[in-house]
Amino acid sequence: MSSAAEPARGPGGGWTRRRFVGALAGAAAMTTVPAPAAPNADPAAAPTAPATPTAPGADAFPSPTHRSGPRPLYLGTYTSVDGGGTGIGLATYDPTTGLITGTGTITGVGNPSYLAPHPDGRTLYTVNERDEGGVTAVRLAKNRVLGTRGTGGAGPCHLSVHPSGHWLLSANYASGSVAVHPIDASGALGERTDLVTHSTPAPGPGQQGPHAHQFVTSPDGGHVLAVDLGTDTVYSYRLNQSKGTLTEVSQAYTRPGAGPRHLTFHPGGRHAYLANEVDNTVVVCAYDQATGRLTPGDPQSTGTGEGTSYPAQILVTSNGSYAYLANRGHNSLTRYAIEADGARLRLLDTVPVGGDFPRHIAFSPDGRLLFAANQRSSTVSVFHVDGGSGELRLAGEPFPSPVAVCALPL
Repeated sequence: MSSAAEPARGPGGGWTRRRFVGALAGAAAMTTVPAPAAPNADPAAAPTAPATPTAPGADAFPSPTHRSGPRPLYLGTYTSVDGGGTGIGLATYDPTTGLITGTGTITGVGNPSYLAPHPDGRTLYTVNERDEGGVTAVRLAKNRVLGTRGTGGAGPCHLSVHPSGHWLLSANYASGSVAVHPIDASGALGERTDLVTHSTPAPGPGQQGPHAHQFVTSPDGGHVLAVDLGTDTVYSYRLNQSKGTLTEVSQAYTRPGAGPRHLTFHPGGRHAYLANEVDNTVVVCAYDQATGRLTPGDPQSTGTGEGTSYPAQILVTSNGSYAYLANRGHNSLTRYAIEADGARLRLLDTVPVGGDFPRHIAFSPDGRLLFAANQRSSTVSVFHVDGGSGELRLAGEPFPSPVAVCALPL
């Protein structure tokens, strides 16, 4: 979805991300709220690491306990395309059966294509993927929009909350930059504290500029890493937790033209897995917690055959035993066994996703279910995850959701 080589991505089959973002210039006015009080400015009071690791990666939220009763599910979409949604979709799911039930929509939020929760579970954040990019905070108790802040770039496609809960990290795809916003005690966002554009190295083959696709915190909390598809690079930064500013400490390079898109850490914190969108590979990376340096290994197969299937996202189970890769072109999920304490992936099989163009995948908090948002079929598929074998079993018919590009179970 993010390169010149990628097939058209809109519901009508005629949109690339570059064309989509350009067409949305001025499509929706941003709302603002008064600047909230800055987070704790005392460096001694600002935690330098989360109390617990965030493995298996910034996009999974495992929990050792199994919860009964309906659980909330939030759905991202595009509001400015034919057949798109009207805001953030609201639903519940049964944590035992996986059955999804729609409950409504949070309106007044434009193009909420990617969602992330605050660690305390009380606030939800979304990108506003448009030419004048923004990030929006929503108080979940009453589904109240707290306000939107500009990201300083175009086409933000990913965001995450630092484990301290004090900072929101976002990636501007179209302009190739990453931004930091403070989060106040209410969960609202303050004005941007930093913006860094990826100016080096030069864009990779087929790319006309940098394309930041992900911005996440390492499991130890010591560094934040930005994955840039356009420059074939993962940038490691230190985040000043009293000022919200970034200092680059290293760059990790994939092979030219790989198009890195999504990074997920192993629970052990010393290895990570990188999904490369353009050359249809995954890479095991070594990670040095002291320096923040990421060292990519050799490219590995996605199990989807020749050409590219536009890998979208890779997840790791909380016990570090299995990894799953979403393949948009192949409409499948690849299952890997993780070996050697995280240092090796072994391809096991691919499973049909039951929809078209799986853009985003996420575990339920207890890790027993896997959700796949299928953009082109406007559906969300749910799978049971076998805790022993890692095998996936489709849990009934996919749930209809307009232009489903993100499914976030809590």
